[in-house]
Amino acid sequence: MTKQFASHADMEDKEVSFEKLSDNAYAYTAEGDPNSGIIIGDDAVMVIDTQATPIMAQDVIRRVKEVTDKPIKYILLSHYHAVRVLGASAYNAQEIIASRDTYDLIVERGEQDKASEIGRFPRLFRNVESVPPGLTWPTITFDGEMTVNLGNLEVQILQVGRGHTKGDTIAWLPEQRILFAGDLVEYQSTPYAGDCYFREWPHTLDTLAEFNAEKMVPGRGPALKSADEVRKGLAGTRAFLTDLYSSVNTGVAEGKDLKTIYRETYDFMKPRYSDWVIFDHCMPFDVARAYDEATGYDDPRIWTAERDIEMWKQLEG
Repeated sequence: MTKQFASHADMEDKEVSFEKLSDNAYAYTAEGDPNSGIIIGDDAVMVIDTQATPIMAQDVIRRVKEVTDKPIKYILLSHYHAVRVLGASAYNAQEIIASRDTYDLIVERGEQDKASEIGRFPRLFRNVESVPPGLTWPTITFDGEMTVNLGNLEVQILQVGRGHTKGDTIAWLPEQRILFAGDLVEYQSTPYAGDCYFREWPHTLDTLAEFNAEKMVPGRGPALKSADEVRKGLAGTRAFLTDLYSSVNTGVAEGKDLKTIYRETYDFMKPRYSDWVIFDHCMPFDVARAYDEATGYDDPRIWTAERDIEMWKQLEG
């Protein structure tokens, strides 16, 4: 029996958690749905990743208002994916911050990615009509690093290497040792690697480990509230990536075709990771990207709604 496309079978609402990590930091998580991070200073609030639509963003805004009367002045985009950015208009923020690499990806493939992701995630893009026409554009871009002062609280915004995308951006509170990792790190959730750099991502995770964070908000999964949980999050993400790419790379070296490699890799990964959220959704996209990288496509090809369906039929049909 053919599997339903992507997450079309995933229609059950998730339970949201809004957890305090410090007097300045909160995690908005939802059982493996995309997370948002909140940083509160004396003068302003920063929200990291906006949710998929303005209607969905309203729940983040409501919870922020329950803990502070400070205005949400800044949005930080950890990367360009639609599920992270299309809720931005709800916040009426003064500035939307992104890396220059993320800006360039929005220019290059933002429209295609928007159509692709909306097609994959019907539940996450409920009320998609609330998304204003066009794309979400940063008002501030940076190369490498920048600092934002929220009022007696400096937030370091950094690119530490390519991984989930080439524009991945983290936020770091050095005095509190709290890291907002975006989709560079997942916990109990399958990494989506369709736009990734498999050979570089593990090295980027090693760099993140050097921060010695004591708490972390990953891209998906529960907030990590101890140094040990942070280490487990980094190690789990790294293991998934290296296991998958090793399997695909071996298949390519042996001259096997993509569908054969997919079946073998799926069977290899399933006993280890099938209980992670969105495993079946991610695997075709992840293996397709790993196959591309192993066969000479150094940069990810653009996913379109049409390419999504074609790939899914080839691997899961």
